Amino acid sequence: MTAAVAYAAAPAAAVPCPETPRASTGARPRTGGGLRVRVPLRIVVGAQYRDAALSVYIKVAALAMRPEGCTAKVSVLAEYLGLSKSVAERGLKDLTNPDEADGLTEVITTRRTLRGGRGQSAHRVVRTAAPDEHFVWVPVRAADALTPRLLRLYALIAYAEARNVPLSVGDLGGMLYHHTGKSAGQHLGARQAARLIEELGSTGWITVHARQGLQGRHAYETHRHPVHAVVQAPAAASDIHDGSGADDHAGSLASREDQRTDRLVKRAGAGGSIRRRRPTGSRGPGHGERRSNTSGPQIAQERGDLTRRAWEVLEPVRHELPAVRPFLLRRIDAEIGRQLAAGAGVERLTARLTARWASTEDPRRGDVGRWILGAGLPRHGCRLPSCEDGTTWSTGERCHLCANIAAEASAIEETRAQQPVPAEAPPEPPAPVRPPTTWLPMPRPEPGPEPPGPDEREQLRAAATPETVRQALAELGVPAAIRLYGRALVLPHLADQHDEGNPA
Repeated sequence: MTAAVAYAAAPAAAVPCPETPRASTGARPRTGGGLRVRVPLRIVVGAQYRDAALSVYIKVAALAMRPEGCTAKVSVLAEYLGLSKSVAERGLKDLTNPDEADGLTEVITTRRTLRGGRGQSAHRVVRTAAPDEHFVWVPVRAADALTPRLLRLYALIAYAEARNVPLSVGDLGGMLYHHTGKSAGQHLGARQAARLIEELGSTGWITVHARQGLQGRHAYETHRHPVHAVVQAPAAASDIHDGSGADDHAGSLASREDQRTDRLVKRAGAGGSIRRRRPTGSRGPGHGERRSNTSGPQIAQERGDLTRRAWEVLEPVRHELPAVRPFLLRRIDAEIGRQLAAGAGVERLTARLTARWASTEDPRRGDVGRWILGAGLPRHGCRLPSCEDGTTWSTGERCHLCANIAAEASAIEETRAQQPVPAEAPPEPPAPVRPPTTWLPMPRPEPGPEPPGPDEREQLRAAATPETVRQALAELGVPAAIRLYGRALVLPHLADQHDEGNPA
């Protein structure tokens, strides 16, 4: 039994879990918390579904509550969710194809075409769930504000909270999967799950009560709304033409959108539809010069380099943006989106850019795009997210942590100033100079008697007796005796000496 199956089959009161204090008691959200969608648990825990499939299912189910059903194009769904069109297409493909486990289709799609052959956006509804099927309630606003992986983690925690099932970080990591790369199909580790829980807690959609659950586990509390305002920036990802049509025709079959869709943003570049065009040049006949095509988009927002919220943040330096390269504009847009998702508002980023642009002597001498990334957008202050250059942004008062740090630094400086200056130690006497080393030549060896020649050695060996060999060994040594009498005559006497010196 896998962790996902055991998680879904856990009874409502299987394990008693102590009641934790509610973090949303003092919050003042909007009444009701917004619309919720009943999501089958198989989509949340199934490894065959991508993380984006859950986000797409919630948005389709919410739009399908209208009398005419969901008639939004895939690009509009991606724009609502802050995803690229290709990611939304992949998630929708998992929902519209029969499941490989039990053959269920979660989203039923009906193609629509006018009599003239012109395609319309498809009509989509969700499958009617069985009465005894496990499910979890998920707010629609969570799908708009959270990334697909954080949304899946939120749904897992919401189901555990509703069923009163205690959770550990390892349990959550065992129900989240890698869907791409070399680790595709494998579970996430406990360390990755802990990072995701920390990131989800910073958005305000859950509250983590450390070590307040059963047997020292963390207790998790989900909210139908974030306890503080969080703005999720749309992800800027490239469109690789993964459509909802047949596999041999990449791209959607629809060429026109149903105008009854309550679409919020209609301008290109402000949402998930970020197909970028580059103006092409043409050469006039008979001319060598290259003429630019002025029919293409000329500003960054029309090209899709900047989203609408990034354009609002960059209002203080808008007159300098035409000189910034598109690559840097996309990096600036990604940085603004990251800070907005972390909780910083548009007004705060705009005020930060305005103050730093006015206090900088002449940033126009260098690259303005690099100045925005390196000096204009980074937050300065302590580790508290609300600190802005030593001031609490929400109240305008001085940050207490920065004040404590400054007080400690001043106290350390005062203590150092009050301490007496140690007297300088007398200089050490210089080391005595060593006299230079004088090397004497090695004396030459004294000349000795010349060694006997071959004829003399032959005569000595012919007249050798055991006594003369032993005498040569005692007087001259083993090497000299071997040179005179040879190994055959000397070695037996060496063996005799060894036996005599080591009696048994």
